[in-house]
Amino acid sequence: MKKGRAGTMTDDCKRHGTTMLFAALNVLTGAVIGECRARHRHEEFLKFLSKIDREVPKTLQVHLILDNYGIHKHPDVKSRLAKHPRFHLHFTPTSSSWLNLVERWFREITDKAIRRGVFPSVPDLVSAIENHLNAGNDDPKPFVWVASAESILEKVSRGRVALETITH
Repeated sequence: MKKGRAGTMTDDCKRHGTTMLFAALNVLTGAVIGECRARHRHEEFLKFLSKIDREVPKTLQVHLILDNYGIHKHPDVKSRLAKHPRFHLHFTPTSSSWLNLVERWFREITDKAIRRGVFPSVPDLVSAIENHLNAGNDDPKPFVWVASAESILEKVSRGRVALETITH
């Protein structure tokens, strides 16, 4: 690559499969509980909730910030949560994933471990994800918001004005 030239990829890139990464970020410490699963259904989500339950000290309340994906509201999930009152689910508004800091962590793992990687198999991809997860948990650092609430709200306001001019 030359300075000023964008990175490129060939068009013969072959995908060898996918994995679903479930992750829970401790916003206080920066540590992440994560695991890869072959599918993304409520059954896998329930298994991930069990993993969180095992790894988080029983004396702590667990607040999960989630998107509005259907598996998070499945009747089996609701039933399990009713039996585990220390779990509290909070849902982000539609198109507001940026409010959830775990999404920032997903961007980091994508940038640092996945995007330009070559993975001949799904197990190789999972291994790269687990290596990044373990390295980050060896010396976790919390994410720090660098923008003030005022600057974020100002950007939202400008965005609304721009949208209104386009739609009218």
